[in-house]
Amino acid sequence: MIKAKLFGFLSLVFALAFGQGALAQDSTNQVAVKSDWSVFADSDPKQCWGVSQPLKTVNTKDGKAVTVRRGDIRLFVTFTPGNGGAGVVSFAGGYTFDDKTKVVVDVEGKTFDMAVENDWAWASPEVDAVILTAMKKGALAIVTGLSNKGTSTQDTFSLKGFTAAMEEAEARCK
Repeated sequence: MIKAKLFGFLSLVFALAFGQGALAQDSTNQVAVKSDWSVFADSDPKQCWGVSQPLKTVNTKDGKAVTVRRGDIRLFVTFTPGNGGAGVVSFAGGYTFDDKTKVVVDVEGKTFDMAVENDWAWASPEVDAVILTAMKKGALAIVTGLSNKGTSTQDTFSLKGFTAAMEEAEARCK
C-alpha cells in the first residue's frame, strides 16, 4: 500500500514537473544559470528544478559503439513545497528503458540504482538525499542505462555549478 501511494505521488510529480521538463532548457521560466546547471521555477503548481544536459554520450550495442537517435537527455533534481524540501533526482534518457533493468548513477565511484518507467528513471526517496550529497561533492555523474532495443548508454554530466543550482532551486520552492 505504501509503495502504491509512493508510486502514485512520484507519478504525479513527474507528470507535473517533467511534462515540460524535457524542454526545460528552452523554457521561458529559467531563473538562473549556475555553470553547467540551469534552474527553473513554476508557480502553478509551485515547483523548482535544476537540470543539466550531458557533456558526453556513448551508445554501444554488442560491445560496439553505435549511432542512435535519442530524444532530450537530461539529469534533473526537482523540489516541491509538499515534499518537505527534499530534492527528487530523475533522469530522462531520451529513449524507452528496458523495464527489466535499472539505470545506474555513478558519482566518483559511488553507485546508485534508479527505477525505470518508459523513458524516465528516478531514485527512491531514501536514496535521493545520498545521491544529492555525493553530487555536491563530486565533479562528474555518469548515468548508465539500457534501452528496450538493447542499446547500452552512458551519459556523463558535469557537476560544476550543481551545489549553487540546488541551493537556488530549493530556496525558490520553500
